[in-house]
Amino acid sequence: MKRLFILLVIVLSAGLTSPVAAAQEKAETIHSQIIYNVLVDRFNNGDISQTEQVNLDDPNAYHGGDLKGITDKLDTLKELGYTTLVLSPIMDNAPGGFHGYWIENLHKVDPQYGTMEDLKKLVKEAHERDMKIVLEFVTNYVAETHPMLDDPAKADWVKPESDVASHQWLEQVVVLDQTNPEVQSFLTEAADFWIKEANIDGYRFHAADKTNPDFLEQLTTHIDELNPEFFQLADILEPETYNKGLADFSTIDAVENNSLYEPMAEVFSESGTPVSTIYETWVENGKKEGLNYIDNKYTERFTKKLLVNGLNPLTTWKLALTYLYTAPGTPMIYQGSEIPMANTLQLVQFNSQDEDLKKYINRVSALRSQFPALQKGNYELLGSSGAMSLFKRTYENESIYIAINNDEQSQSISIDGIESGMQLKGLLGDNLVRENEKGEFKIGLARQTAEVYVVQKDTGLNWRFIGVVLGVFGVFVAGVIYLTRKQKKREAGV
Repeated sequence: MKRLFILLVIVLSAGLTSPVAAAQEKAETIHSQIIYNVLVDRFNNGDISQTEQVNLDDPNAYHGGDLKGITDKLDTLKELGYTTLVLSPIMDNAPGGFHGYWIENLHKVDPQYGTMEDLKKLVKEAHERDMKIVLEFVTNYVAETHPMLDDPAKADWVKPESDVASHQWLEQVVVLDQTNPEVQSFLTEAADFWIKEANIDGYRFHAADKTNPDFLEQLTTHIDELNPEFFQLADILEPETYNKGLADFSTIDAVENNSLYEPMAEVFSESGTPVSTIYETWVENGKKEGLNYIDNKYTERFTKKLLVNGLNPLTTWKLALTYLYTAPGTPMIYQGSEIPMANTLQLVQFNSQDEDLKKYINRVSALRSQFPALQKGNYELLGSSGAMSLFKRTYENESIYIAINNDEQSQSISIDGIESGMQLKGLLGDNLVRENEKGEFKIGLARQTAEVYVVQKDTGLNWRFIGVVLGVFGVFVAGVIYLTRKQKKREAGV
C-alpha cells in the first residue's frame, strides 16, 4: 500500500509540474537559438528554369528566390551560426504575391517557390545540420481571389469590412472571421497539414496581435498537444496598439520585441549615442525577453541607416551584433545582413560577402552557443562612460562581461567585485584586463569597438613561453652574426 501511495504521489506531482517545467525548458530552448529570417522570393534562386512571373526589373514582381535556393545555402548559414530559419509564407499565392500574403490555397506550395518535395528536402537537409525550419503562418487573411469567396455557403467566413489595406502587402486580402467554428476548423486543418506533411519545426504567426485571442489560444494549445517541442512565435502587425497580451499565452514561446527595435537601430546607426539607452528601454518595458531584431523585411535596412550617417558598415555591424547576441531574448537576423546589404527587397548578393564580418558573426555566434549565461543569464548594466556601457550576464556560477563602446573616442569603466588574483580574458579581440595597483579592474576600449570577457585566474606572464621565444631569437641573432663574420673573412681572403 505504501509503494502504491508513493507511486501515486509521483504521478500526480509530475502531472502538476511537468507543463510548467516544459514551458520553461522550451523558453530556454528558443533563447538558445539564433534566427535567420528569410523572404523566400528575395533570397536565392536555386531553380533558374522557373521564369514565370519573374522580372528582376520590377520591385513588385517575383525575383526567383525559391526553396531549392535556401537548401543550397544551408552550409553557408550553418557556418555563420544560424540555428533556425524562419521562412516567409510559402503557400500558393495569387499572381504577383511574391511576399506570400495573398494566399489562395493553404495546402499547397506556391509553384514559384517549388514543390512540397522541395520543402521536405529543405527540412531534411536542415535537420541533418541540426537546424530548424519555421514557417510564417497567415491565419488572419486570404487573398481576395480565394475560391472560398465564390461559395455562397462560406459567405460568413469573411468579415464584411477590412481595416488592413493600409499595411504593406495586405491591400489584396480579406479578413477571416475566426469566431466562426468552420473557419477555425479550416485553419486548424491547414496548420496540421504542414506539420504532418513536411515535418517542420515551428510556426511564426503573422499579425498575432490581430488574431482572435480565443482562437489563437485554441490553435496553439492544439499544436502544443501534437508536438510540445514545436516552436510557436508571434509576429506583431501594429506595435503602437499592441497591448503586450501575447506574452501571457503559455503556448506562445516568444513574441516579436518591437519596443527594442527603434532604440537599437537608432543607437548603433548614430555614433556617440549611449548604449545604455537600449537597456533603459528594456527595463521600462518590463524586461521582456522576446525576439530581438535591428531590421526586417518591413523596415529600412540597418545598413542603409548607418551609411546615410557616414558610418563604416563593418565596424557598426560588429557593435550591433555584439549587443543582439548577448542581450536577453532571441536574436533575429534579416537575410543579407551578413553581406551587409542596404537593399531590403533585393536578392541576397552572396558574392559581395565581407569576409571580416563573416568571421566576426561566426565568432560571436560561437560565444552565444558556448556560454549559457549569454542565453538565459541575469542581465545588468554595471556602468557607462560617455557612449560606452558595460553589462554583466550571470548564470549559476558563470559571469560574462560585455563592453560596447559606441563613442567617438576611447572610454573606460572600472569593475567591482572581482577577486584579486583573477583576470578578464577577452573572447572577441583577445584582450586582457588585469588588476591594477589600486586593486581595480579597468576595461578600456577604443572608439567603436566591443569585447566579451570571461573571468579566469591571472597566471601572470608566461615566462616559459617568453624564454623559448627569446632563446629562438638569440639563436637567430647569433647565427646572423656568425654568418656575417664568415662572409667578411671570405671577402678579405682569410
